[in-house]
Amino acid sequence: MVDENRRTIAHLLRRAGFGAGPAEIDAASAAGYEATVNALLQPETFDRPDEDLLERFHSEHCDEESPRWVAIKWVYRMINSERPLEEKMALMWHGVFATGWAKVTNGQMMARQYEMLRDNGLSDFRTLLEKLSRDPAMLYWLDQHTNHAEAINENYGRELLELFSMGRGNYNEEDVRSCARAFSGWTITHVLPRYPTGYWPAEFVFNAEDHDDGEKTFLGETGNFNGDDIIEIIVRQRAAGVFVASEIYKFFIADEPDEKAIGQIADAYLANNYDLREVMRFVFNSDFFKQSMFKRVKSPIEFIVGTVRLTGQYKEASQFGLAKLPRLSGMMGQEILNPPTVEGWHTGREWIDSAFLVERVNYATQELSNSDAPGVTDMASRVNDGRRSISTSDLMDMCTSEFVHIDLDDATKQVIADELSTSGEVACGGDEIIEAITEILALIGASKEYQMA
Repeated sequence: MVDENRRTIAHLLRRAGFGAGPAEIDAASAAGYEATVNALLQPETFDRPDEDLLERFHSEHCDEESPRWVAIKWVYRMINSERPLEEKMALMWHGVFATGWAKVTNGQMMARQYEMLRDNGLSDFRTLLEKLSRDPAMLYWLDQHTNHAEAINENYGRELLELFSMGRGNYNEEDVRSCARAFSGWTITHVLPRYPTGYWPAEFVFNAEDHDDGEKTFLGETGNFNGDDIIEIIVRQRAAGVFVASEIYKFFIADEPDEKAIGQIADAYLANNYDLREVMRFVFNSDFFKQSMFKRVKSPIEFIVGTVRLTGQYKEASQFGLAKLPRLSGMMGQEILNPPTVEGWHTGREWIDSAFLVERVNYATQELSNSDAPGVTDMASRVNDGRRSISTSDLMDMCTSEFVHIDLDDATKQVIADELSTSGEVACGGDEIIEAITEILALIGASKEYQMA
């Protein structure tokens, strides 16, 4: 019989984090849904992962100027953090405020932007936009350093309105120009080279002499606005609430939008003075969230990290192979810290086109069939507990409902049953049960259902 409470907890840990193994789900189930939500929303009560040994064991990669090293550290944190929602929010905002290494070409600036998103992803939206508008990587990415009082560059102002806060149809061209004028003089220090292949990270600078002090009209309000004034006006708009709600819905709930649910999230945004922590509390406690199981295609990095967490791998900084994970994500279509355009990645079904799907299936089946993985041995011990043998049918049910927490349709179950090397009883307590578990897990990893969160 399916434990619905445990099933809902597993769903929460997939969405608010990157999934969990059976022991972690057991602990959260014992604490209860509400307590688990509260713990997720207060990441500051937990320590961040200890990374003292990470550079020692990955010295071939630990170049502070390389975005590759930043990506490796980020993936390590996704796997091991006791503050998973912190990393999940950073990942969401990274897709919204898409900034790429390909143009920035400064690993330290990219690292600082990620750290800013990590630190402020659950703050209020006003603070987040204020930090973003002072972030050197973003300002360089969108040419804001070329926005002068006497020669306005609208690039950042336009994208702030269109892609970062409100969306098309909620402003006009005068608003774009006024926004750009208000941000004139917001620039960065020169990125001086330390040596032929490396640079110092830039710092934010406000150049008052290069700022347009003239009167501006923006979204129906008139005044001598600066960038912070513009942000204050933006975050008050219903359109900003709907924008934030739409991004949260797409990332945490379902690929297909539900206007009623999005409207409720927007109401929570306005009612809580743009406090993202309280918005997420509303989301996680809502019925539409609890009923949204398997309505999102996992992004590549969610797919990889979720599989790793299930198998219990890469808990130790010394474990070989960590560096391959960001590369694999790129091969599946999501190179973190290097989104393809300012629009970020196209998500949902586009994650599983024919080429990417092959990479995903190959990775999942390889990892889930690893009989030495700590997560697999833990599953075997759970099956062995008090049993001399178990039928393959019961073992498949246990793997799906208790270990992976996935809903397989009848056709998929039949395919897995047909592909198994045995159809009778499996002896517990030895290699036979481990082989049977890894065989079932590998087949689950190849299923269409495993692509969904």
